[in-house]
Amino acid sequence: MRATDRFAAQNRKARHDYRIEDTVEAGIVLQGSEVKVLRQGGASIAEAYAREDGGELFLLNANIPEYKGAAHFNHAPLRARKLLLHRKEVDRLLGAIKREGVTVVPLSIYFNDRGRAKVQLGLAHGKRKEDRRQDARDRDWQRNKARLLRSRDL
Repeated sequence: MRATDRFAAQNRKARHDYRIEDTVEAGIVLQGSEVKVLRQGGASIAEAYAREDGGELFLLNANIPEYKGAAHFNHAPLRARKLLLHRKEVDRLLGAIKREGVTVVPLSIYFNDRGRAKVQLGLAHGKRKEDRRQDARDRDWQRNKARLLRSRDL
């Protein structure tokens, strides 16, 4: 079983709204009740993004709902969660954010082979409406081209 088979949350809208330039894998600081909710697949990262605070990156707006089994040791669903990266990676991401106007969006949260929660971050540029339309045209053309080639081979 690969790490990609164990998704806890995915941001499918990110590739539609943004042009992803590069991806980075980061660890995430979680509480125990958050891990249990992630293992159940109850998280949402559709509106989430990463922001710098004091030289560190934090994941904001990631909605991990409260765990029903935890009585008074629960977590806040929308709290800021620290992302764990090497200093060089943090510096590279912060430089891209400041220089190029890049947004850092989470693409997925998953558990790796060791059972650790990881976040796949994407360095993204926002798409305009025209870009999205062109992408839809390209997808349609690729689908039609494949259909034509299959029917030609028969």
